Amino acid sequence: MSEKSIEVTQPTFNPPDIGALAHLYRAEMYRSTVWRTRLDATTNWAVVTTGIALSLAYSSASASPLPLALVGLLVAVFLYIEARRYRFFDFWRVRSHVLEVYFFGPILRGQGVRVDNGWNEILYQDYRAPHLHITTLEAAGRRLRRNYGWIFGIQVAAYVGKLLIHPVPISSLDDVWQRATIGFIPGQLVLLAGLVFHGTWLTVAIVTLRSRRGAGRARPPRPTKDSTFELAIGAR
Repeated sequence: MSEKSIEVTQPTFNPPDIGALAHLYRAEMYRSTVWRTRLDATTNWAVVTTGIALSLAYSSASASPLPLALVGLLVAVFLYIEARRYRFFDFWRVRSHVLEVYFFGPILRGQGVRVDNGWNEILYQDYRAPHLHITTLEAAGRRLRRNYGWIFGIQVAAYVGKLLIHPVPISSLDDVWQRATIGFIPGQLVLLAGLVFHGTWLTVAIVTLRSRRGAGRARPPRPTKDSTFELAIGAR
């Protein structure tokens, strides 16, 4: 009777390895959560300072619209800080997503840990030579479209309202130039600077929308029913 050689395939990861990867995922999620909280902080700063500027500009009939102009510059600084923070948040989020899809995903499907597409080697190289996955301009564009565009829009509306109707409606275009004047700077120049400023962030939001990451990615169709919610409430 001839003996048949039986090839024993060793698992890619043993239980201690899987436990270590689970802890690694927790660490990546923690880092992502920390940077996400920092994003909320800068957004809150922008909202609070805008609210203060609105209160000052409309506090009395003689109040100047200057706080509304200055707060735009301050919010732009917050936007730059938040764009930098978003790049790091995105960095940790991408790593977490890779582990969710390629490590935990096959396990949830009962396939065990799979490395046939080389995700583990790619992730190792990312740890060995880390690099951010999004530029500062793209990050700023995302935050503009999500939050800061609305904040700037409120500032513009409040500033225009201050010039046109507060404390009384204007009677001629000369009234607009007079109210927009800041010291020795004529109102026409002030409004032109404001137009350039807000036109710049509007351009950034539009340009980065066209070049955003994953724009051409095929997305699955929207399901007709929420299977996850049905599972959670015991409907399945």
